[in-house]
Amino acid sequence: MTLKENTTLVGISELRTKINEVLTELKKHHVLIEKRNKPVAMLLSIEEFERLESLLEFVEDYGLAILAKQREGKGKYLSLEEAKKKAGLT
Repeated sequence: MTLKENTTLVGISELRTKINEVLTELKKHHVLIEKRNKPVAMLLSIEEFERLESLLEFVEDYGLAILAKQREGKGKYLSLEEAKKKAGLT
Protein backbone atom coordinates (compact mmCIF):
# COMPACT_ATOMS: atom_id res chain seq x y z
CA MET A 1 0.00 0.00 0.00
CA THR A 2 1.36 3.42 -0.93
CA LEU A 3 0.72 6.26 1.48
CA LYS A 4 1.66 9.88 1.60
CA GLU A 5 4.41 10.58 4.09
CA ASN A 6 2.03 12.68 6.22
CA THR A 7 -0.19 9.65 6.95
CA THR A 8 0.05 7.48 10.04
CA LEU A 9 -1.28 3.92 10.03
CA VAL A 10 -3.08 2.78 13.18
CA GLY A 11 -4.58 -0.63 13.80
CA ILE A 12 -7.97 -1.01 15.48
CA SER A 13 -6.43 -2.55 18.61
CA GLU A 14 -3.86 0.24 18.83
CA LEU A 15 -6.64 2.80 18.44
CA ARG A 16 -8.49 1.24 21.37
CA THR A 17 -5.49 1.26 23.67
CA LYS A 18 -3.78 4.48 22.60
CA ILE A 19 -6.60 6.83 21.66
CA ASN A 20 -4.95 9.86 23.31
CA GLU A 21 -1.69 9.33 21.41
CA VAL A 22 -3.63 8.85 18.17
CA LEU A 23 -5.54 12.08 18.73
CA THR A 24 -2.25 13.89 19.34
CA GLU A 25 -0.83 12.41 16.15
CA LEU A 26 -3.94 13.58 14.31
CA LYS A 27 -2.83 17.18 14.86
CA LYS A 28 0.31 16.50 12.78
CA HIS A 29 -0.70 13.79 10.29
CA HIS A 30 -3.63 12.10 8.67
CA VAL A 31 -4.53 8.89 10.50
CA LEU A 32 -5.56 5.83 8.51
CA ILE A 33 -7.30 3.12 10.56
CA GLU A 34 -6.77 -0.43 9.44
CA LYS A 35 -8.34 -3.73 10.41
CA ARG A 36 -6.53 -6.94 9.52
CA ASN A 37 -4.06 -4.90 7.43
CA LYS A 38 -6.80 -3.35 5.29
CA PRO A 39 -7.78 0.33 5.45
CA VAL A 40 -11.25 0.83 6.93
CA ALA A 41 -11.44 4.48 7.97
CA MET A 42 -9.69 7.81 7.97
CA LEU A 43 -9.60 10.12 10.98
CA LEU A 44 -9.70 13.84 10.29
CA SER A 45 -9.24 16.75 12.62
CA ILE A 46 -12.36 18.86 12.95
CA GLU A 47 -10.56 21.70 11.14
CA GLU A 48 -9.74 19.44 8.19
CA PHE A 49 -13.30 18.10 8.11
CA GLU A 50 -14.75 21.63 8.08
CA ARG A 51 -12.31 22.67 5.33
CA LEU A 52 -13.27 19.68 3.18
CA GLU A 53 -16.98 20.22 3.84
CA SER A 54 -16.67 23.86 2.81
CA LEU A 55 -14.77 22.89 -0.33
CA LEU A 56 -17.43 20.32 -1.24
CA GLU A 57 -20.21 22.89 -0.80
CA PHE A 58 -18.30 25.32 -3.03
CA VAL A 59 -17.86 22.68 -5.75
CA GLU A 60 -21.56 21.75 -5.59
CA ASP A 61 -22.61 25.41 -5.79
CA TYR A 62 -20.20 26.02 -8.67
CA GLY A 63 -21.60 23.00 -10.54
CA LEU A 64 -25.17 24.22 -10.01
CA ALA A 65 -24.18 27.68 -11.23
CA ILE A 66 -22.75 26.18 -14.42
CA LEU A 67 -25.94 24.17 -14.99
CA ALA A 68 -28.09 27.24 -14.42
CA LYS A 69 -25.98 29.25 -16.88
CA GLN A 70 -26.26 26.49 -19.50
CA ARG A 71 -30.04 26.31 -19.09
CA GLU A 72 -30.47 30.07 -19.21
CA GLY A 73 -32.81 31.00 -22.03
CA LYS A 74 -33.56 27.36 -22.96
CA GLY A 75 -37.17 27.18 -21.94
CA LYS A 76 -39.78 28.42 -19.58
CA TYR A 77 -39.04 28.58 -15.87
CA LEU A 78 -41.63 28.51 -13.13
CA SER A 79 -41.80 31.17 -10.48
CA LEU A 80 -41.49 30.01 -6.88
CA GLU A 81 -45.25 30.39 -6.39
CA GLU A 82 -45.98 28.37 -9.56
CA ALA A 83 -43.60 25.64 -8.43
CA LYS A 84 -45.26 25.49 -4.99
CA LYS A 85 -48.70 25.17 -6.59
CA LYS A 86 -47.49 22.47 -8.97
CA ALA A 87 -45.96 20.54 -6.06
CA GLY A 88 -49.16 20.92 -4.03
CA LEU A 89 -47.49 22.97 -1.30
CA THR A 90 -50.02 25.81 -1.33
